[in-house]
Amino acid sequence: MDPRNSQSANFFAAAVIVIGALTIGLGLSQWRSADLARLVTYVLITVVAARMRIQLPSIQGTLSVSFLFAFVGVLELSLAESILLGIVSVLSQSVFPKKSKNYQIAFSVSNNCFAIAIVYALYAVLGSRFSTLGMPLILTALTLSFFLLNTVPIAIAIGLTEGRNIVAIWKKNYLWSFPLYLVGACLAGLMHFASLELGWQVSLLLLPLVYLIYSSYSSYTGRLQDGKAHAEEMASLHLRTIEALALAIEAKDDSIHAHLQRIQIYVVELAKQLGLAPKEIEALRAAAILHDIGKLAVPEHISSKAGRLTPEEFEKMKIHPIVGAEILERVQFPYPVAPIVLAHHEKWDGSGYPYGLKGEQIPIGARILSVVDSLDVLSSDKQYRPALPLEDAVAYISRESGKSFDPKIVDLLKLRYLELEELSKQNIPKQNDIQRVAREQPVDRRVNFEEEPPNLLLRAQEAPRIDFLTSIAAARQEAQNLYELSQELGTSLSLSETLSLVASRLKPMVPFHALALFTLQNEVLTPEYVEGADSMLLQGLNIPKGAGISGWVAAHSKPVINGNPVMEPGLLSAANLSTVLRGALAVPLVGVNGTIGVITLYRTESDSFSRDHLRILQAVAGKLAFTVENARKYEQAETSASVDYLTGLPNARAIFQRVDAELARSSRTGEPLAVMVCDLDGFKKINDMFGHLTGNKILRAFAASLRELFRQYDLVGRLGGDEFVVALLGMNLDDAQQRVHQIDEMVKQVGMQITGTEHLAISIGIAIFPQDGETVEALLSEADRRMYQVKRLNQASRTPIIIKA
Repeated sequence: MDPRNSQSANFFAAAVIVIGALTIGLGLSQWRSADLARLVTYVLITVVAARMRIQLPSIQGTLSVSFLFAFVGVLELSLAESILLGIVSVLSQSVFPKKSKNYQIAFSVSNNCFAIAIVYALYAVLGSRFSTLGMPLILTALTLSFFLLNTVPIAIAIGLTEGRNIVAIWKKNYLWSFPLYLVGACLAGLMHFASLELGWQVSLLLLPLVYLIYSSYSSYTGRLQDGKAHAEEMASLHLRTIEALALAIEAKDDSIHAHLQRIQIYVVELAKQLGLAPKEIEALRAAAILHDIGKLAVPEHISSKAGRLTPEEFEKMKIHPIVGAEILERVQFPYPVAPIVLAHHEKWDGSGYPYGLKGEQIPIGARILSVVDSLDVLSSDKQYRPALPLEDAVAYISRESGKSFDPKIVDLLKLRYLELEELSKQNIPKQNDIQRVAREQPVDRRVNFEEEPPNLLLRAQEAPRIDFLTSIAAARQEAQNLYELSQELGTSLSLSETLSLVASRLKPMVPFHALALFTLQNEVLTPEYVEGADSMLLQGLNIPKGAGISGWVAAHSKPVINGNPVMEPGLLSAANLSTVLRGALAVPLVGVNGTIGVITLYRTESDSFSRDHLRILQAVAGKLAFTVENARKYEQAETSASVDYLTGLPNARAIFQRVDAELARSSRTGEPLAVMVCDLDGFKKINDMFGHLTGNKILRAFAASLRELFRQYDLVGRLGGDEFVVALLGMNLDDAQQRVHQIDEMVKQVGMQITGTEHLAISIGIAIFPQDGETVEALLSEADRRMYQVKRLNQASRTPIIIKA
């Protein structure tokens, strides 16, 4: 209780000491003692009684039964003698042995002597003017006055020093002792009457009674302390249990424990500053750990989504405070945790969820947690963005003051965030670096795999023990990644798109430097998709079934881990004497009718694939095999279909059928028919720079925009690759030329929107029925010839050029 911790506490303590010193000086200056022997006896009894101290609950302080002799002094002795007894009482408690600091002793002596002087004066007034009240009522008034004058200043000093509620401190730590003061006053009154009748020597009989009082209250407070210690131990165990539960539920990365502790420290310190009751603080401490427990009811792919939630996903996310509150209501905490969890996403202006509460309708604990949780989210690294500097995060919170957050709490946070951040760093232990696990032993590299190599398959060292949070987080992340991959595998029947997607999704889970997916056709593995280091070497492989690593896997339908890539037939040759690849992980793709291919990952380090890597790749391979089968069936069916799979436009077969029908109609009606062949310039460069997925986006966007430019009954189709055909019924050459400029502008817009570059352009050739031909083949051939003339001219000019008859 060091008053120096606060300017207000310093001032108050100094005032009490000054007033007490003046009281002592004034009282002792009027020294008068009618019976020195009686005084000495009372002093000795006071010293003995002062040693009988009772520990006060919840604070570092004691209460001595020597206050009884303060009443005796008031009733029996002069003011100077009473003040002397007060000084002796305090010094006996504090100096021998010395457990208090000098300023604390001075404060206690001053406070006690001032209280004695006031009660002495009050007794003089009541005894002379209000004697008709009777001694019991006078003693009650004296007791109440002495009790308040003795305890209230101490409660004020503690409250100012520790920033706590003064009334709450007084009620909790001192109010319970008032009956003890009443008992002491009664004993002092009895002693006073006995002294009048039998002499002051009877006071020696008071010592056994004093000891009885001390023993009774000491036993009572001892039981209180034991009960309090047991309650604190159980509360601590309770809190550790729910913290462990929260960590297990919330473990998405290695730092979740530190984040929860940080939030705890912030909310508890702010709650103390705002004067919340102890139960409210404990509720807030628990809510800081468990506020997101309701996310158990939110699908993992939503709660862990890296990007912005869709409106539907956000509606699902909004149930988690309600679910969390329902879960916590079943726990039956001794303090109100559920209301805080329920309302921690409400906003000051009423725009929050789940119930749109606003202002003071939101529980104070929820308002504190909302501010702190938002600060922690902003200043922590997330999947979708890096952490903001703490100052920037606080600035954002400040801008939301009065909208999302309680202005009073925001102002307090702005004053204390640096102090609280430092406090959290001191209380959160640094995480040990996560050890790498599941390293494999070196394996034999064999050329001939006709017999199963016993040491090549599934070899790994025993993994060292790792932090349980890391294991939980890794398991959740793996499940999330596999879920997302399985969801996206069915979104496209294009084999190249699918394999490109698999490669991008697989790399974070199983790091590799090169990937090759081989399909088995006529007992030979041919590369269907290749990316990464030495991709040109891998692209040229044709591996017989049973030969090399991938061939052995295809023949035996078993995986190989940490094989030697140089064993792949054809990887090294006279023209290519070396490769950067040093380790391989190969897994069979098993379809409905057996092995249909092999997926092989390569790394530039040897022995670098783990048992976990193999497990993940096998999980992916099971889903990938059926996707590959479906994609191949789709490609076969597509050759006889009439719709282009990528753009949704008529394909080459449908184009020939439609144009032929339009020619027959034009022949009957005599109407002209314009046929345009369009070829995208710069498309290959875009594919090389941005990848095939971006190229596919270009084709889809161009096809959609091209379709919108023309009438519903005009033919717009994809001939193949980046070549498109448009057939315009009833249009002559002038009409078609007007559309060329529109198409050119549209192409530029599509290129800029998707790639942000001006690489994309277009070349267009036009042929008119019947002048340029009377058959489909003749018209397309003439339009195609003119398109290539335009392409050569467009290399020197961006202005669209039309070649016509």
